[in-house]
Amino acid sequence: MESVRPRLLLVEDDRSLADLLAGLLDEEGYDVDLALDGHTGLHRGLTQAYQIMVVDRGLPAVDGLDLIGRLRRHGVTCPILVLTARASVLDRVAGLDAGAEDYLTKPFEIVELLARLRALLRRHTDAADLLAVGGLRLDVPNRQVLGGGAEIQLSQREFALLHTLAARPGKVFTRAELLRDVFDAADADGTVDAYVHHLRRKLGRDAIRTVRGLGYRLGAV
Repeated sequence: MESVRPRLLLVEDDRSLADLLAGLLDEEGYDVDLALDGHTGLHRGLTQAYQIMVVDRGLPAVDGLDLIGRLRRHGVTCPILVLTARASVLDRVAGLDAGAEDYLTKPFEIVELLARLRALLRRHTDAADLLAVGGLRLDVPNRQVLGGGAEIQLSQREFALLHTLAARPGKVFTRAELLRDVFDAADADGTVDAYVHHLRRKLGRDAIRTVRGLGYRLGAV
């Protein structure tokens, strides 16, 4: 089976360093998206799914710590490593308090950056194998959903839709995003609505909330 390349968002305004890191990370097996300012990084972080992020602190448009705080408030849970020249203890504490999992100061050794990213991915992957959402427990590797002490039978696509919503419970997904991330591009526009209906029948009508004019988000389950 072909291994999946982790999607990584790199937010770094130093173009030469950003290009160098993007190339090295690509060689190490990451699927890298690059943002050269905080505004672009915030947009990509809120609209696309990443397994891990590397964020510079001193960014134009939106500061790195502000960017991280906004992502966390919108339900983005992937691990984030702050990469910065600010090396004081107070700076490191500020980065961690903003929502980052790790903090690496410049100049740095690339082997240390790669090791830290691997460690963050391992810890996050282990934690993400089981998701607790309200009264539900999602066993991701086995595609099982438990509620009220009993297994709830879901099809593969129903589980994929629920997992996508549960992984970012604060995010509102458009139909286009769900069609792209969960289903096949060739599926009809009504496919998302049909599977939302199926999940509501099995989990309760409030399990998925309709956000008028925008799309769907996880509701009360």
